Amino acid sequence: MSLIPKKGTVYVVDDDEAVRDSLQWLLEGKDYRVRCFDSAETFLARYDPREVACLLVDVRMGGMSGIELQDKLIERKSPLPVVFITGHGDVPMAVNTMKKGAMDFIQKPFKEAELVSLVERMLEQAKGSFADHQQSASRDALLAKLTGREAQVLERIVAGRLNKQIADDLGISIKTVEAHRANIMEKLGANTVADLLKIALGSNAPKA
Repeated sequence: MSLIPKKGTVYVVDDDEAVRDSLQWLLEGKDYRVRCFDSAETFLARYDPREVACLLVDVRMGGMSGIELQDKLIERKSPLPVVFITGHGDVPMAVNTMKKGAMDFIQKPFKEAELVSLVERMLEQAKGSFADHQQSASRDALLAKLTGREAQVLERIVAGRLNKQIADDLGISIKTVEAHRANIMEKLGANTVADLLKIALGSNAPKA
């Protein structure tokens, strides 16, 4: 068993066993961890969104198609980079998948160097996408701790409103605003207004 760390996980979803076997053989030979599935349904049932990975999926399959699988992943806000495997006649369809966020498509028969280079690019992108996804999930979990009123106060703090203006907006006293503000800071683990902005705005927060 190799002690060299694997470069990353590649999911292969294709109902053609010969295609799955050839991709697994090729990519495992380049030290990628490969997990093969014979249908989109099986893949969705076992997919772990916490794993940094990428997906190679056939456009046409029995049951759920690769395009329908892409739609399901979009619904789940999955950060998984997707590349479609296509036959010659599927190219216009594959181009359409790229408009919905697919990274690329590859035609059968595969060119080995092209495929490996594409997988490398996908996993590089996956590292950044998964980090952003985790950050966003953590942020959502923090914001979910706030009461409805605290969320209203936070929204106004982010908009640059002063305590007196927030009190007027919400028809409450300045002391109540201050109490809400203190609770918000504590629940979100923020020490400064700049920290609050980073949590509330995520990637849209102004850079220091």
